[in-house]
Order: sequence, then structure tokens, then C-alpha cells
Amino acid sequence: MNIFFKCLFGLVKGIYYGLYNVRVEGRENLPDKSGFIIASNHRSYADPPLIAVTAGCAKYSFVAKAELFRFPFFGWLIKKLGAFPVVRGKGDMKVISDSVERINQGRNLVIFPEGTRSKDGKVGRGKTGVALIAASSGATVIPAGIVYDGKLRFRSKVTVKFGKPIKHEDIQLSEEPNPRELKAVRVKIMGEIKELVEGSNGGN
Repeated sequence: MNIFFKCLFGLVKGIYYGLYNVRVEGRENLPDKSGFIIASNHRSYADPPLIAVTAGCAKYSFVAKAELFRFPFFGWLIKKLGAFPVVRGKGDMKVISDSVERINQGRNLVIFPEGTRSKDGKVGRGKTGVALIAASSGATVIPAGIVYDGKLRFRSKVTVKFGKPIKHEDIQLSEEPNPRELKAVRVKIMGEIKELVEGSNGGN
């Protein structure tokens, strides 16, 4: 399976770098030790593999909407690649526990806190789930920004930016975080993502 994933990783990376003009900033901000969270804005269905190939690590789990698992082969494939479902619009605590379990297993969690794709490229307010996962796991959060103009087309310039780590000890949380504390963490994470995407015109 390791050989399978390495081959698949190389194949997907080659496809992405062939289809798009991919640039990466801040890769040095990614921790050496696995078991961290990458929280990114959401532009298209291409985002999860794009984050993985630019981060350069194969041990990823992805939070994906439950509808994607309805297609038998595709659902099986993305599950094998580390995706697991979340039921949008519901307080799905199982996705929190599943996320924490994967982080504790040494996988890196990729999550899109907005919960849906942005059509205009602007960063939304996000959901509190990312803060709850960070608080429950104690994992470092790496904010990420995916930047491009208009729709994603062949040879579009796509810039993926990885921001400074937000460590657990840098976040003011009690042993059992209350909604106000979780909101503050969510606002901080989304603020960092927004700065990566919209600061300095997004680098484009």
C-alpha cells in the first residue's frame, strides 16, 4: 500500500503541475512531525489533492461531504485515499471524534472550515468544528490559502500559501472550552486564512 500511495501521489502531482501553473509559498511552515491540521479556504473540488501535492506529504485524511460517498467506486476510492464523510448542516460529532482519532494516529488532517466552495474567491466566516478538533486533539493548525483568479482553467496560475503555525499553547483555551473560546479560535484561524488569500491581492 505504501508503494501504491507513493505512485499515486507522484501521478497526481504530475497531473496537477501539468494542468496548472502551481506555485507554493510557506512550505517551511509545515511541521516536521505529522499529526497536524491544515485548514484551508475552499475554491473547487480540486482543492484536497492540491493541498496534498503542494504540502509534499502522503499521510493525509480529508473531511469530505457525505454525498461524495454515494457513488460506489468513487466513494471506495476516496475512502482508501483517506477521506471520511461529514453530514453538512448537522452537528455531526462523529466527524470530530473521527478527525481526532486520525490525528492521534499520526495522520495530517486537511479541513475546509467554510464547509462549501467560494464562488467569488472571498473567504467565509467558517464553522466552529475546526476549533473543536484543534482543541480536542491539541494539534498544531497550519492555515492555508488557495489563490487564483476567476475559474480554474488549463495553465491557470494557482498559488498555495501555508501560513505560520497556530500551536495549541498559543490558543487561550480552558480544559473544557466553552462556545465563546471556540468562536475566538475559529475567528483566529479564519482570519489567518483570509490574510493569506486576500492580503497583498492574494499574490496575483
